[in-house]
Amino acid sequence: MENYIKIYEETRKKLKAYGYMMWLMSWDRETEAPKASLAYSAKQFSVIQEELYKIESDPKYMESIEKIYEHIDQLEDHDFKVEIKQAYKDLRMIKKVPKEEYLAYGLLTQEGPHIWAEAKEKNDFEMFRPTLEKIVDFNKKLVKYLETDELKGYDVLLDMYEEGFGVKEYDLFFNTVKEDLAPFVLEVTKLKHRFSRKLTKGTFSKEGQIKFSNYLMDVFAYDRHKGVLKESAHPFTSGVSSVDTRITTKYHEDNLASSIFSTIHEMGHAIYELQNDEKYDDTMLHGGTSLGIHESESRMYENMIGRSYAFWKVHYPKLVEIFPKELKNITLEEFYKYINRSERSLIRIEADELTYALHVLVRYELEKQLISGKLKVKDLPRRWNGMMSKYVGKKPQTDTEGVLQDIHWSFGSFGYFPTYALGSAYAAQIYDAMNNEINVEEAILNNKIELINAWLKEHVHRFGKSKTPKEILMISTKQAFDPSYYVNYLKRKFSE
Repeated sequence: MENYIKIYEETRKKLKAYGYMMWLMSWDRETEAPKASLAYSAKQFSVIQEELYKIESDPKYMESIEKIYEHIDQLEDHDFKVEIKQAYKDLRMIKKVPKEEYLAYGLLTQEGPHIWAEAKEKNDFEMFRPTLEKIVDFNKKLVKYLETDELKGYDVLLDMYEEGFGVKEYDLFFNTVKEDLAPFVLEVTKLKHRFSRKLTKGTFSKEGQIKFSNYLMDVFAYDRHKGVLKESAHPFTSGVSSVDTRITTKYHEDNLASSIFSTIHEMGHAIYELQNDEKYDDTMLHGGTSLGIHESESRMYENMIGRSYAFWKVHYPKLVEIFPKELKNITLEEFYKYINRSERSLIRIEADELTYALHVLVRYELEKQLISGKLKVKDLPRRWNGMMSKYVGKKPQTDTEGVLQDIHWSFGSFGYFPTYALGSAYAAQIYDAMNNEINVEEAILNNKIELINAWLKEHVHRFGKSKTPKEILMISTKQAFDPSYYVNYLKRKFSE
C-alpha cells in the first residue's frame, strides 16, 4: 500500500508541473500572445499534452490508483480519500477513450477558441461550424465511452461539472423556474423604463473603465500579489493555486456596466480559489468543488453585493469622480435603477439577474438536443434564434449576438451551462445563511467586504474540492438545496 501511495504522490507532482505549464500557455494565448504565434504555440502545446498523457496513462500510476481505491477504507486522511475517489473516476478518460482521439481533441479545443473569436468578430457561423461539429461529435462519442448503469447520455457530461445533477434534476429545477418565476419575469419585463441618454447612449473611455476596475480590486480585497487583471475577448478566471489566480474583463466604451460587473463576477470566482486552504495547492483538491458552487460565488459578488444599493451608496462617488462629465446630473437612485433594470436581452453575460436563468435554459435545451442527435450543428443558429424568441422574448438578428456569443462550446464545455443557473440558486441560499450570522448590508456600507470574504472562506472557500456541493450547502446553510430561496429573492428584489 505504501509503495502505491508513493507512486501516486510522485506522479501527482509531475502532473501538477505539466498542468502548470499548460495553464500558463493557455493564459498567454487568451491574453497577450501575438496572433501570429498561435499556430506555433498550438504545436508546442500538443507536444506537452502528449507527454502529460503518457504520465496519466502510465500503467504503474493507473495501478496505484486502482490498488489504493481497493483499500480506500484503510486510509485515515479524509482529503486523500476524496482525492483518490476522484482520481479513480478520472481514470475513465484514460482507460476508455482512445489515445489518438483524446490527443486530437485536446488540440482541437486549444484551437477552437481562436477560430470562434474570429468567427464572432466576422459574424460568420459557417467559419466556426466545422470545428464545432468535430467538438460535438467527440462529445457524443465520449458519452458512449463513459456511460455506466447509473449515467446515460447527456447525464455523463452533466455529472462532470455538478456531481449528483442530471437531466432529471435539472429538468425539475428549470421547471420550477418556468412555473414559479417565468410569469413574474414576463410581467416585469413588460414595463418600460426611461433612463438618461448619458447612461444608455454615452461613451465611457476604456482608460476610465480600467481605472475603476483597478479600484474595484481593492474594494473586494482581491490580492494583487496573488492575482492580476487583464483583458480578453470573453471575461474569465484562470487559477492554479491559492497564490496564483488571475482574471480578465472586457471593456466596451458604449456600455459602462459591462466591464464593472464582469470584473466583479470574475473576482468572485478568483477569491474563492485564492481562499482555498493552501494545503491543497500541491494536491488535486485545489479549486472549486463544482461549477455550480463556483458560480454561486461569482453571482453572489456580482449581483447580491455588486448591484446592491448599499454598495453604490459607498462607491458611486468614485465612479462619478472618474467620469464627471459623462455622469453629470445622474443621481445615485437613477444609476441604481439602471444597473438593476430588467429587460428582454440577447446577450447572456449582459442579461440582468431576473432573466438570466432563461438564457441558460436555452443553452441547456440545445445541448440536450445536440448530444442526443436530435439537432445538427448546421441547424443550430436557426434553433437558437427560435428558442431565444420563445423563452427570452427576443430574437437575434446576427450570429454574433446569437449562437456565437459564448466561448464555452469552442473548448468543449458541454454540460457546463446549466451550472450557471444552479449557481445563482445556490448563491441565494448561501447569502441568506450568511446574512443570519453577519449583517451583510452593514459590512458593505462600511466598505468592509473583507468580512464577507472571511465568512465565505470559513463556510465555503477553504474546503476546495474536499467537500461535495451537497456537503458545502449543509456546512454553510445547514439545509439541503432549496430553489425557493432563489425565486423568493428575485421576486422580493424586483417587486421593489
